[in-house]
Amino acid sequence: MENSFASIVGSAKSVLVLLPSKPYFDQVAAALSFYLAIKDKKEAAIVCPSLMIVEFNRLVGVNKISTEVGNKNLVMRFAGYKASDIEKVSYDVENGEFRLTVVPKTGFTSPKKEQIELSYSGISADTVVLIGGASAVHFPALSQELSGAKIVHIGTRGLSGEGAVLSFARPASSVSELVAQLLQEAGLAIDADIATNLLMGIEEGSRDYKGQDVTAETFETTATLLRAGGRRVVSAGPDKSTFPAGAIPGEIFQEPEKKEEPPKDWLEPKVYKGTSIS
Repeated sequence: MENSFASIVGSAKSVLVLLPSKPYFDQVAAALSFYLAIKDKKEAAIVCPSLMIVEFNRLVGVNKISTEVGNKNLVMRFAGYKASDIEKVSYDVENGEFRLTVVPKTGFTSPKKEQIELSYSGISADTVVLIGGASAVHFPALSQELSGAKIVHIGTRGLSGEGAVLSFARPASSVSELVAQLLQEAGLAIDADIATNLLMGIEEGSRDYKGQDVTAETFETTATLLRAGGRRVVSAGPDKSTFPAGAIPGEIFQEPEKKEEPPKDWLEPKVYKGTSIS
């Protein structure tokens, strides 16, 4: 089918994976898994408008997530330098290399190296995949120029506020479960790292399989990921020693027993006196 997930991913040349603002652990696990599954086959990038928190560091590939969406146009800016001090800007090509020359007006100095700021703008990807989120406002990048890119959404519920999005949303215990199923439908390989990320995402998203959306398919998907080499990485809980006694719910607090000091005369030499002479 033309609009099947497999056909969309298969025909894409470059893919931008977008996470919503302040994403949940499950959403980050799902997005990273999809990115890892396509990065060697497509020109791919993964972006989140929010910085990653420490909790996400146990996910494979988390260092690949960028906060900058633009990847099409290089923008050079002179921070703190007045544009009126520039006489002209010219460029030429030397030995096949581009060279830009900034000429200041007489009596003015050129911009300093530390004033040069480089960034990117515009999106060159032909396919944009939104992971998670409930509304278009959760994805600030949608307000940028997408240059006719095909926009796809993957989540456990539809995305409101954006009509030009092709939705693959459907009920599941977690976004990670849904991504695992879509990767299989698209014939994309799931290696041990991807399977591990997805397992962690499913466990977090389903609240350790206690969520109301957990079904037989959830456990079937989990079994498939374990067979693919996925590892269950249990998050270490908080160090109980850092909490005051009795502060942890369900923990029985017992006061330490007080040791009574023995009487002083117990430690002194004993002298026994007889009362009769034999």
